[in-house]
Amino acid sequence: MRIARFTTGDDPRFGLVQTEGDTTYLAVLGGDPLYMPAMPTGERIELGDGVRLLAPVIPRSKVVAVGKNYADHAKEMGGDVPTHPLLFFKPNTAVVGPDDPVVLPDWTQEVSYEAELAVVIGKVCKGATPESALSYVLGYTVANDVTARDAQRTDGQWARAKGFDSSLPLGPWIDTDLDPEDVAVRSRVNGELKQDGRTADMVLDVPFLVSYVSQAMTLLPGDVILTGTPAGVGLVDHGDVVECEVEGIGVLRNPVLRRD
Repeated sequence: MRIARFTTGDDPRFGLVQTEGDTTYLAVLGGDPLYMPAMPTGERIELGDGVRLLAPVIPRSKVVAVGKNYADHAKEMGGDVPTHPLLFFKPNTAVVGPDDPVVLPDWTQEVSYEAELAVVIGKVCKGATPESALSYVLGYTVANDVTARDAQRTDGQWARAKGFDSSLPLGPWIDTDLDPEDVAVRSRVNGELKQDGRTADMVLDVPFLVSYVSQAMTLLPGDVILTGTPAGVGLVDHGDVVECEVEGIGVLRNPVLRRD
């Protein structure tokens, strides 16, 4: 099941992404599927028919991100794989959706992309074991953990570098059926392939990460865990278009904008 959050000019709604022949449409849902069963209303809206896809979830309380969870990325960043998961937060004000611009702040000149598999929590999770962790997961989406590298170097901690407005594109929808064990994670800038990794290469897998985070803090419905990025990160600037893709989910596309 693929759950999209969308608008046609009115309040955001949710729909199931479905295909018949060459037509992809949204089967509109009543209410928020994070808090109630997915109940179709009977209304169907074709994608592209005045539909704007939004970030499929706005985290209720937090985004927990995992740094250096691919050995090749840790190497390219000039460091070793951490002996314990390296966790940091991104605020929900960083979240934007498909085709929304990543707006470059005037205080940074070195902004990079990071394609990632994102885990969306579906129910209250505290103290989960790796064996039970996936039962708390609603599904998965695509993330771009946009980072101001110069601020990351100078600040000492990553709140500004990782948390500025528009630094977390999410989308295009939540896939509830994905097996996260071994899927491709890719990014392209202006159509050129930059990252091409697989989740099987993660140092710590999804069940471990959900369990590890939940041992420290309660995860709430709508919270998001970012699972790390493979090697190949690089800088972007005004006018670039970044596409992040997770095999089995889809492509998240965002233009990059620097306002005068």
